[in-house]
Amino acid sequence: MDTISDMLTRIRNAVQAKKEVVEIPSSRMKKEIARVLKEEGYIANFKIFEDGKAGTLKILLRYTREKEPAITRIERVSKPSRRIYRSYQEADGGAQELGTVILSTSKGIVTSRQAKTLKVGGEILAKVW
Repeated sequence: MDTISDMLTRIRNAVQAKKEVVEIPSSRMKKEIARVLKEEGYIANFKIFEDGKAGTLKILLRYTREKEPAITRIERVSKPSRRIYRSYQEADGGAQELGTVILSTSKGIVTSRQAKTLKVGGEILAKVW
């Protein structure tokens, strides 16, 4: 099972249902993706609750005063059946002016802008608008 797709789908469904909080089974990769989403302003906050196993990642979604979600679209790019890798020059994938591209690199989970600064390419995990 693709756990990152599951995470993104849970966030997408929670945004469409106008939920404030979404709970996701935790992992290091998901925690890093949540960190990037928070740094980029797509979510308000996140917290990890340990339960002796994997734990739970609770994400507080961000909305405007008019109740419009900060995330209008979130989609998985690279999948277990079809991995997509790009160099740092090509990492934005055409979404630079629209939103954020999240990559898995040797320097960790970063945005395409950070990848250009660090001059590292990697696997394109997701695009967020």
